[in-house]
Amino acid sequence: MRMHSRMLAAIALTLATHALSAQSLSIGLRGTGSVPTGAFSQNQASANSAVIAGAKNGFGYGLDATLGLGMFGVYAGFDHVKFDCETSTCSNNGNYTLQGATVGVKLMPPIATMFRPFVKGGVTFNSLSGSYGGTSNTKFETDQAPGYEIGAGADVAFLGLVSVSPQVRYVGQNLKAKVPGVTVTSNTPSTGVNYFSFDLGLSVHTPFGMH
Repeated sequence: MRMHSRMLAAIALTLATHALSAQSLSIGLRGTGSVPTGAFSQNQASANSAVIAGAKNGFGYGLDATLGLGMFGVYAGFDHVKFDCETSTCSNNGNYTLQGATVGVKLMPPIATMFRPFVKGGVTFNSLSGSYGGTSNTKFETDQAPGYEIGAGADVAFLGLVSVSPQVRYVGQNLKAKVPGVTVTSNTPSTGVNYFSFDLGLSVHTPFGMH
C-alpha cells in the first residue's frame, strides 16, 4: 500500500514537472479582414426597422496573448475593426467601428514542431459605434453585450520563438443601439452584429517554467 502511494506520488510529480516545463507565453499582433453576415450586412430601407445595417467588408487590427500548457491554452484578445456602411440609414461615407475584448480557450494538438494547427472558442465583449440618417449624421453607439467567437488556424514557427498565424473566426453577438434622445430598455430590440474574420498574425513565443 505504501509502495503504491509512493508510485502515485512519483507519477504525479513527474506529470506536474512536465506540465510546468511545457508552459509558454505568446504575444502577437494581427491584421484583420472582416465580412459581415446576416442582418448586419442587409440593406434596410428604414431607420426604424434597423439602425445597425448595411455594413460592408471591414479592416482592422487585433492583439492576442496566449498562455499555453501543453496542447491546451487560454487566450485574451482585443479587436478594432472599421466597416464601411452603404445603406439609406447611414450618413454619406458612413462607417461602423467595432472594438472590444475576448477571452477563451485554445486547443493545439502537437502534430509537428514547426506547424501547429489549433481551434479556439471564446466569449467576446464588443461594442459598436457609427452614424446614420443621411445629412443629419446622427451618431450612435451600442451596449457592450457578451457574444462569442469560434475559430481555427495554425501557428507556423520560425527559430522556435516567432510564428506566423493565419486564422479564420466567426464572431456573433446581439447589440442594442443607444441613440441620443432615445431611451434603451429591456424591450428595445437588438441587432445581430455577426461577421467572419480572416486574420494574419505575427507572434513572439517565450517559454518559461521548470527545465
